[in-house]
Amino acid sequence: MTGRPALAGPMTLAGLGWSDFFEDQVEPREADLVRARIATIHRTRLTAISETGPLGLTLPVHARTRDFAVGDWVLAEPDTQLMRRRLARRTVLERRGEGSKIPQLAAANVDTLFIVTSCNADFNIGRLERYLALANESGAVPVMLLTKADAVDDAATFQEQAAALQRGLPVIVLNPRSPEAATALAPWCGAGQTVALVGSSGVGKSTLVNTLAGPAQELPQETGDIREHDSKGRHTTTSRSLHAIAGGGWVIDTPGMRTLQVGDAAFGIETLFAEITELAPQCKFRDCTHAHEPGCAVQAAVDNGTLDPARLSRWRKLLEENRENSPDTSGPRGSSPAPGRFKRR
Repeated sequence: MTGRPALAGPMTLAGLGWSDFFEDQVEPREADLVRARIATIHRTRLTAISETGPLGLTLPVHARTRDFAVGDWVLAEPDTQLMRRRLARRTVLERRGEGSKIPQLAAANVDTLFIVTSCNADFNIGRLERYLALANESGAVPVMLLTKADAVDDAATFQEQAAALQRGLPVIVLNPRSPEAATALAPWCGAGQTVALVGSSGVGKSTLVNTLAGPAQELPQETGDIREHDSKGRHTTTSRSLHAIAGGGWVIDTPGMRTLQVGDAAFGIETLFAEITELAPQCKFRDCTHAHEPGCAVQAAVDNGTLDPARLSRWRKLLEENRENSPDTSGPRGSSPAPGRFKRR
């Protein structure tokens, strides 16, 4: 999106996603500053939305646009629109490209993360697990969306495989172009709620954004089709943007990404592989690697058929990847930091 989000009538802070979490951060001396939410990020400038409508923010000296995310809440001078500071995030989505240890901010203060994939060759268990780990670590609630179901005879199989990736994971089959898609996603798109979409290029994210935003948006997202020979799409979204959802809520679209590296996501992985996490304390040895030790509860689950060995293998791979991509936060002489000391928000 290169223009401003369409706003249907006057906005309230609550309607924009403001809550006590942010209000408690505002100091008395900042009472007259404008509360605004970042809507678009360009190379050298930011745009935001406040109660009075869209505004262009002026960055303070030495501030960098890359340090901000769409969805961030900031305080700004009412006359000059000079941004004074960013408020702490309630949730934050970060992702790493292949071979990169530096996380890229994807979105902030997201309530629900819609992970979009299609019922074809794009449906990749390993990549979907990475997106789920990202969502779990961020604090957002993950929901899996399956598109292109009308192009296959066994859509139910894809739905079953997706639901098995994480306990309690909602899986919705929908047509992004159909108005019924907005109805199916309404439970997560109420007033003041923020959702973000992630997934590969061409799976229907931009189309779904247009469906949720409705015909009133000023500049609809460009859309592109998936190539039939390899089920891959071309990039149609090149930047992140905040869109008003018709009837309430906000949606953030993100550029497609076919490769995704996990880092600094230990909690996200533990939540994703809960069945393994819960078995580990039952092992004979506290430092069990679940590979060859006697009395291993995880290996016993594999042997009796209650744990898929492929699932265990992917867990190992993600753990190793996370270890390689996570910063070393060990203290003096290799001691570990106190729990919660390095909270990622």
